[in-house]
Amino acid sequence: MLFFRFLLLLVLVHVTSSLTHVAEVSPQDPVLRIGSSLTATCTLGPELSHLSSTLYWTLNGETLPGSTYRVLGPHVLSVTVHNLNGSRQQSGDNLVCHSSDGHVLAGACLYVGTPPEKPVNLTCWSRNTKDLSCKWRPGGSGETHIRTNYTLKYKLRWYGTETECENSGTRVQPQPFSCYIPSNLALFTPYQMWVEAANQLGSATSDVLTLDILDVVTTDPPTDVHVSRVGDLEDQLTVRWTSPPDLEDILFQAKYQIRYRLEDSTEWKVVDDVGNQTSCRLAGLRPGTVHFVQVRCNPVGIFGSRKTGIWSDWSHPAAASTPNTVQLQTGPCDLQPGEHNSTLRRELKQFLGWVRKYVSGCGAVSIKLYDEWRAWLHKTHRMRQQVDSTRR
Repeated sequence: MLFFRFLLLLVLVHVTSSLTHVAEVSPQDPVLRIGSSLTATCTLGPELSHLSSTLYWTLNGETLPGSTYRVLGPHVLSVTVHNLNGSRQQSGDNLVCHSSDGHVLAGACLYVGTPPEKPVNLTCWSRNTKDLSCKWRPGGSGETHIRTNYTLKYKLRWYGTETECENSGTRVQPQPFSCYIPSNLALFTPYQMWVEAANQLGSATSDVLTLDILDVVTTDPPTDVHVSRVGDLEDQLTVRWTSPPDLEDILFQAKYQIRYRLEDSTEWKVVDDVGNQTSCRLAGLRPGTVHFVQVRCNPVGIFGSRKTGIWSDWSHPAAASTPNTVQLQTGPCDLQPGEHNSTLRRELKQFLGWVRKYVSGCGAVSIKLYDEWRAWLHKTHRMRQQVDSTRR
């Protein structure tokens, strides 16, 4: 269908240019709002032997009913179309005047749409203070039915000239409603940024966004993420990574965040208390299972900025499995019957539940407490085995 319209448009361009002196449709290429009505006329030149009463009209290849025609003279035929819908394509709808044998005599393109609404949700971020990417959303439904141009403009807040962003899209790939400023950015000076939307029916301007480049910094994701086992501990994994390379070029502290999930799950668990260290131990994991792990970075206090930066993308996932060793069935909880033994068993189970729930992050105190509890558990288990062996 699109290919047919393209061919029809080419035919219209060729025919109307070659037959301008013999037939003409007016108005030529009108721009109308949705819901409008249009009356167009097809005027034949004296060179044509056709009569207006033998002509007919089509809109996008569909014949318009004869009840919409009006003969204005032997060589003039009009058509009136009410309640026009939005253009099906931005190149316009094709209104064509035909002779009785189907030949195209003349035509026009109708542009039917709406003026743009005010763009919204303008946000920007800087990759390592070296560039600036911005994106926004068109106002309303975003559909104007006719070609609408969006232009990102910016200037320094207190001085400088207005500049247009010329690189639509981002540094990764072109995207609609976004623009990329690759260089020549000023630091320590706020910018004012806004988006202007315009088409043949009107224009609209977004709210002005004021920002400092240092307040919207993000980094590349951490690299060289590795996950490994912690000896024979069946419920722990160690995660290590390398800081983003560009951290050496700009002065700020970084904090990290980790997320991990089981191989057969889509639910991620997030560890927030990693701080600025580049390693972390995950505890309380399920033994004998594969875990996928990702890390991301957030710049903090860059050049003295008081605002938290923007989280980077997540790193490429790394994976490792926890050991599938023989677990203690009940350990010291399985003592001889008695009130003391029952109390000890209940307390240990409660402590184990607390550890499983809260000691899964990378806090040094939590990991130390967890390791001490595990060491005590194994020591108690060995002591019980020795006592049992002496009794025998």
